[in-house]
Formats: sequence, structure tokens, C-alpha cells
Amino acid sequence: MMGNCFKAKAAFARGLRSARFILCAIVGICALPSASIAQEPGAGFDVIDYSVGLRPDVRPNQRSTYVSGHQKIRLQVTSPSLATLVFSPNALDITGALANGKPVDLASSKQGLTFRLPQEAKAGEQITLTFKFAGKPARGVTTTPTGVYSGYFACDWMVCLQDSPGDKANFLIDLYVPKGATSLSVGEHCAEFPSNDGTIIHRWRSYQPTSPYLFGFAVGSFDTKTKKTRYGNLTYLNATGERARLKRLFKQTPKMLKFFSQKAGMTIPEGGYAQLLVPGSAAQETMSFSLIGKRHLEREREDPASAWVIAHELAHQWWGNSVTSASWKDFWLNEGIASFMVIAWKEQHLGRPAYDAEIARLRERRAQLQMSGWDKPLTWQGGYPSLRQRRAVQYGKGALFMAALRGQMGDEAFWRGLKAYTLKHAGGTVVSRDLQTAMEEAGGKSLEPMFQEWVYTEA
Repeated sequence: MMGNCFKAKAAFARGLRSARFILCAIVGICALPSASIAQEPGAGFDVIDYSVGLRPDVRPNQRSTYVSGHQKIRLQVTSPSLATLVFSPNALDITGALANGKPVDLASSKQGLTFRLPQEAKAGEQITLTFKFAGKPARGVTTTPTGVYSGYFACDWMVCLQDSPGDKANFLIDLYVPKGATSLSVGEHCAEFPSNDGTIIHRWRSYQPTSPYLFGFAVGSFDTKTKKTRYGNLTYLNATGERARLKRLFKQTPKMLKFFSQKAGMTIPEGGYAQLLVPGSAAQETMSFSLIGKRHLEREREDPASAWVIAHELAHQWWGNSVTSASWKDFWLNEGIASFMVIAWKEQHLGRPAYDAEIARLRERRAQLQMSGWDKPLTWQGGYPSLRQRRAVQYGKGALFMAALRGQMGDEAFWRGLKAYTLKHAGGTVVSRDLQTAMEEAGGKSLEPMFQEWVYTEA
């Protein structure tokens, strides 16, 4: 039954997979090292879809991160031959692994989960890997007074490829939840039916191939409010265990949704969007819902001009989730554009002075980077001395570059170029040259010097 929800979007996914496979075959970039050499997670294959049956521990008065379940991964071999499948490491106990119905050996280490195939597979061959799992994830699952939710590190509570944002795949999850509980996950809530153990299975599936780092779920007793708009349906949920006026807390979301939809040229990518209010200071997007920490909203309620988290996580539904950087090298395309769109929203909502004030703050941050010697190009692949400095480049400098690009091109050409970039690459992956091409076509002139200065070249 798991595969039924994938059929509606199968043709789109096949097109993306075929393009990636042809590229591998032509230039040989996916060739697998010899079996004696350590193999990187994801090397030599392209995941088509992940299907997961997940039982989070959400019993009353049980605040546990324990999960159990079963999983199926369907993939296509892209190297000339392949003897092992390596996925990101996790702390789960995995049993009963089969590849196309035949037993496979599993080795778990800090480098990854390695499934050794019964026999070598050839380029173009499809493999279906199945297994069961159970345990407490080392990261990525958090309890609340009323349930449980996942944050980053999806590949800690299931098996997937955490550091392969460009390897998008279809995603289907069956959540085994207590009767009366509410669930959230990626895309569409497409079915509910009883299981043999007395729980109710909530089935969710992605509308489009999704990067594994954007997989997520939430299960619990959540107060819920909904709002329909012409740009997509909105859902607000409260997981804090305290009373909250959800529509008041998220009252800016419908206007933000309209603004981003118009600038992107498309409505919310997954047809609907949910905001889960959680304790603390969480601020994270998944595909089709976001985690919003209560502390952020308390601060933003006191100072509406500080509104950032709600807008930033919503902007990611287009720039980051639907249009995704092919690798972490171009991660600024996710974070820099989303950060700029928050500033553009402030201009729309609060006026030009609010926009100018944000740009001034970004210039100050860049000046600090320059003084510290860490004003790196946006596609810098090296390490950073701190997360703060990495964010100052990918988020802050990325947003400042988009503002500079707007000033160079003029409003009409800039917004036309951003819309063309978003529409062309929706559901796919991008590198910095894709943005450059879209902007050059929109403006009718080369932007190479500007991209070289900001994006590609180290000073």
C-alpha cells in the first residue's frame, strides 16, 4: 500500500532522475571507488523514493524519543558497478535488511550505514532495499508536553542521505499514532486507516521530490486552527501545552504568503503550509511545515518590526525547499535569498526605511567579516571558525548580494529574473550559475563581474 501515493507525481520525478543518470553516464562523475576504498554516503546511486512506517513513542505521560518502524528505499545505480550502498550514520538498530528480496549484510560505523549487496549491481539497475529499525535517535527528535516532533537530522530517525541536498527523492511516511492524535509531515495528508495494533495510520506523501534534510514529522495532541487562502491553505498548531491564540500569533502569515507567492510566480509549493508552535527558540523549515519557537513570537509580538522567523521559514518553501542548492557549496542560494526576501517583505509591510535599516545592518556585519579576514565568497567550500561567521556569509552576505543585484539591475528586471529563476527550477536543484543566467536574461546584460566579485572569487 505504501507506493500508491507516489503515482500522481511519478512522471515528474522520472524526468529529474533521467537527467541526473545521463549526466553521470556522460562525464563519469558518479563512478564508484574500488571496494577496498571507503565509500562516501550516496556514492554510486540515486534514490528514487523513501517509504517509511514510523511509530514514535507518544503514549500518555511518556516523554520519549524512542522510534521503531520499517522502511523501503528504491534507488537506481549510477556507477558502472556497485557492491555496497552507504547511507548516513545513525544510532538505530537495523534488522532484516533485504535487497530485491535477498538478505544483505549491514555494517554500522561513524562513517555510515553500509549495506553489502548479494551481488554487484550494474549502471541503470534498480534496487529495492527493505529493513526494520528501532531505537533512540542521537539527534533530531524532540518531545513537548503534548507530543513529539522532529527537527534537522532526519537521517537519525530513519535511513537516508543527510548531506546530499541535491539527491531529491519522493517521500512517503505512514505515522502510527494514537486515536485522536494529530500529525504533520511532508506534503499531503492523503489517507487514514486503522492498523492491527490499535493505532491509526496517518499517511503523508510529498508532492515533489524533496531533499532528505527537509523530511520531518510531528505527532501529538495539538490545538489546531486553519485558514484558506487563494495562495494555499494554512494550518496553525500548538504543541507547547499552554494556551495560545494561534491566529493572532500568526496573523502576518497570510499576507506574507501572498507577497512571496506573487514574487515567486507560484503559490505555496506543496499546496498547503503549517506552522507548529513549540516551546523554546526553535526556528526551522521542513518541506510544507515549519517549527516556530514560542520565544520568537513573544519577541516579535512586542516589536512587530523584528518579525523575522515567521517570514524566513515561510520564504524557504520556495527558496530552499522547492528550489534547492545542489550541494552545500551553493547553500547561500537557500539562505541568502530567503533572508533577502524577509527584508523585501519588511519593505512591503513597513516601508522603505525598514528595508534600508536592514541593509545597513548587513553592511555592518560584512564590515566585521572583512576586519576578521572571513569575508569569504558565497560559494566558499572551506570551514569556518564558528557557526556565526558561516551564517554571516551564507545568510547575511547572501542577502546583501541580492540587494546589490537589485540595485544594479533595477526593480523590474530584478523581480522578473527572480521569478524566472524560481519557476524554471521549482522542484529541482540549482547552482549559482543558474541564478546568474536567469538574472542576465532578465536584465539583458552580463553580470559576470558582479558574480565573480561576490559569489565565486576569494579576495
